[in-house]
Amino acid sequence: MLNWLLKKLPPRQREKALDYLVLTRMDRPIGALLLLWPTWWALWLAAGDFPPWKLLIIFTLGVFAMRAAGCAINDYADRKLDPQVARTAGRPIASGRVTPREALLVFAVLLMFAFVLVLFTNRLTIELSFAGAALAALYPFSKRYTHLPQVVLGAAFGWSIPMAFAAVTNTVPPLGWLLFIGNILWSTVYDTEYAMVDREDDLKAGAKSTAILFGDADLPILGMLMGTFLLAMLFVGQRAHLGWPYWLALLLAAGLFGYQLWLIRARAREACLTAFRHNNWLGLVVWIGIVLALAVR
Repeated sequence: MLNWLLKKLPPRQREKALDYLVLTRMDRPIGALLLLWPTWWALWLAAGDFPPWKLLIIFTLGVFAMRAAGCAINDYADRKLDPQVARTAGRPIASGRVTPREALLVFAVLLMFAFVLVLFTNRLTIELSFAGAALAALYPFSKRYTHLPQVVLGAAFGWSIPMAFAAVTNTVPPLGWLLFIGNILWSTVYDTEYAMVDREDDLKAGAKSTAILFGDADLPILGMLMGTFLLAMLFVGQRAHLGWPYWLALLLAAGLFGYQLWLIRARAREACLTAFRHNNWLGLVVWIGIVLALAVR
């Protein structure tokens, strides 16, 4: 798809543009979708119905811009680690196709674009955006100092939730912070599944992750995190006075979590990667449940 979109560019420029798109993971939209669903959860809950089109467009574009910026700064931070990991050795910086300086420039441009989008909201949202940018920049370096980079990722990915509530209601109510906590739990689940793919390589390279921290207890701990996320989302439904479509969605989400645990029961790399990607469906199911519950309320 990317090659088709770039086919009219001269060969040399096409190769460089493709490297930038791969750097920002535009060829792998799963990460953006995992950021998009919680953002849409928040927009719909904050509005109590279909959110204003202006904010929906701003936050949707912002999701893709911030995810792309996060990928650029992540690869910059991991420029010495990625060549040591089989799955990441072919990334643009690790393979020398993009320089670290170029990656920093891409990060800055995308961050500036996202900030321009936020300027079309309100003062509280603009103020919150600075914390979001700091979290996005902090995450890639957290794996060097803590075994909990997945938690930092959850905070960075979920910061769009308080921002969405602020943009719609000009405040962040307890419901917004509860949803934010739920997203941290969910992000820790799916990013731990992702980290399980590279656990052996990360151990050799000296990187840290929850997959390494949990060790042989990874599956039961993931099960507990999944259950705690569902409990947090149950409280979200109660506080937002959501009806039966939402409760049905949570029941389906519990089933999807059960399927993920079954997939990774042997901790095979491909199975863990499949389970990680499977979370896209969970995010979609919860969003549909919220939309339908608000529509019939």
